Amino acid sequence: MNAAAQPSATARRNPVGAHVPVAGRGLVGTGLAYARRVGAEAVQVFVANPRGWATPAGDAAKDAEFREACAAEGIPAYVHAPYLINFGSDSDATRERSAGSLRHSLLRAHRIGALGVVVHTGSAVGQAPDGGSRYAAAMAQVREDVRPLLDELDALGEDAPWLLLEPTAGQGNSLCSRMEDLAAYADALEHHPRVGVCLDTCHAFAAGHDLAAPGGVAAALDALVASVGPGRLRLIHANDSMDVVGARKDRHANIGAGHIGADPFGELFAHPATAGVPLIIETPDGRHDPARVEGARHAADITRLKELRSAADVSVPTAA
Repeated sequence: MNAAAQPSATARRNPVGAHVPVAGRGLVGTGLAYARRVGAEAVQVFVANPRGWATPAGDAAKDAEFREACAAEGIPAYVHAPYLINFGSDSDATRERSAGSLRHSLLRAHRIGALGVVVHTGSAVGQAPDGGSRYAAAMAQVREDVRPLLDELDALGEDAPWLLLEPTAGQGNSLCSRMEDLAAYADALEHHPRVGVCLDTCHAFAAGHDLAAPGGVAAALDALVASVGPGRLRLIHANDSMDVVGARKDRHANIGAGHIGADPFGELFAHPATAGVPLIIETPDGRHDPARVEGARHAADITRLKELRSAADVSVPTAA
């Protein structure tokens, strides 16, 4: 799959999919099997422990099998980098490990044919010598640490994955939570042509973008485009929110079961900035429900989003 273009293997304007598990039988045996079971048209995976620093080599044959299966079935794939990555940390060890972890995710993404690697934008950990904010120093670190990785991406060729910046919910000393914050991040990375954005609806809502208000979705998307320019939005994490707008809490809810509600997700499909952009759910899967059926809640969320997509009448794909 070519990462330089948005997925067009299907006749859908916005493939709807899920973050899928891969433990056990791996990317194909577990991940794609789960995707088929819940009706996912796109997938996101971890290629390392999301809460650790290990960088497993993976299995070249299984990576190739996954890449070929996704291509054959028209399923765009994405990798989510580990949560520990933070280039704004005041710890040299954390920054070094962050670079190694993100490099690993980018290289594995290339091997499995993923279109992009999602990474959280991090926070300014620590305090400046004068007792003030470390924001400026942290953003300088982002430039220093990430730009070399982007140079390495260039060396992979035209099928290299995009690096997708995911603004956070605004907790702590977040470097980037509101859409307006993306401008400084893009500046730090010199507007590299393979730097894009992954918009998480729960994060945006938690950071104060009222997606549930009339016109709220369009306002947030307009702000995103104004910050980084057109064509940079490459992926959407479609998650409802357990908490109210502006709460700065990253707690996902199933579609329509939270404070955003279902209708705003339908508005996502109608905005020009989302043309060709896949939606991935990271919603609760109900694994702890006493009478659960594996994947049932994810299947319901995907079905609901497909219904909203149909209602928006935007079936014609748009090439990037």
